[in-house]
Amino acid sequence: MPIYEYRCPKCGHEFEKLVAMSAKPEDIACPNCAQKGVEKKVSLFGTSGGDTWSGFSGATAPSCGPTGST
Repeated sequence: MPIYEYRCPKCGHEFEKLVAMSAKPEDIACPNCAQKGVEKKVSLFGTSGGDTWSGFSGATAPSCGPTGST
């Protein structure tokens, strides 16, 4: 089960919750005020590959071939 980030539209509280992928935001209650119908936030994530950790850096990947050369 993934961890999702939510924001309560009533009190503005932001929280993370471990939920099933099939869970609906309207069924999840805010732990601060108990309001149901929280908003799921868009989250960044990191991945690991090999022996090093690679997170989101905003850098662009190198091109697949030379550009601007003749």
